[in-house]
Amino acid sequence: MTKVEYKHTEIAVKKKLGQNFLCDRNITRKIVALSGAGADDNLVEIGPGFGALTKEIVEVCPVFTVIEKDARLAAFIREEYPQLKVIEADFLETPLDGIAGTQMLRVLGNIPYSITTPILFKLLENRRIITSATLMMQHEVAMRIVAKPSTKEYGILAVQMQALCEVDYLFKVGRKVFRPQPGVDSAVICMTPKKSDPIANTKEFSRFVRTAFHQRRKTLLNNLKEGWNLEGVASDTLKLRAEALTIEEFFLLFSQLRPLNL
Repeated sequence: MTKVEYKHTEIAVKKKLGQNFLCDRNITRKIVALSGAGADDNLVEIGPGFGALTKEIVEVCPVFTVIEKDARLAAFIREEYPQLKVIEADFLETPLDGIAGTQMLRVLGNIPYSITTPILFKLLENRRIITSATLMMQHEVAMRIVAKPSTKEYGILAVQMQALCEVDYLFKVGRKVFRPQPGVDSAVICMTPKKSDPIANTKEFSRFVRTAFHQRRKTLLNNLKEGWNLEGVASDTLKLRAEALTIEEFFLLFSQLRPLNL
């Protein structure tokens, strides 16, 4: 069992929680600086761990909220930073509207590899109350988020994130700055929700994107024909694979379709 000790507090790392603790202050400073966090922000940190990022956030935003699932780490943060609001809970099960109140949220975090995608989709669902989210994650996932069309990384995650947010790849983080050291590198991205949704029915658009990419090697025609009315759609478009379409082309195609079950 791997254990991490910090300020005489020894905690066994829980692999199921994806715990890898950042220990390079230059990187945490850079994350906070690039996030744009300030004293007046209604800020939320996801999974503070031993507070490596927390320590830097406090320098610019003295009072904010942290969400920590591990009871021992939550107790540690309460002791180290008594001015913070500590929510001891799973981020995925924590209502964000109650934290936001009347003020938009700015989100930061070194998020667990194992639940990165669910966290991203939770943030997307709550995008209307989020100013931005600056997150460290597995490098491979970051590349999938910012991927361009006609690349192997471009898929459901890229389209859904880029459709509703401006996404920026900020910088890469090597594996050696974590304890315990993970088997992969990390990266920091920033997602900023667009001021208004470019499409009216975002849930239906999400279903459409998942269907379009259902079998990557198949054409749009083969993936969509059983669930959507394709009349009026150019045959040249339907001969393409989903990975060939830009975000704007996804919007256009979606506007031309009607679900067959309606």
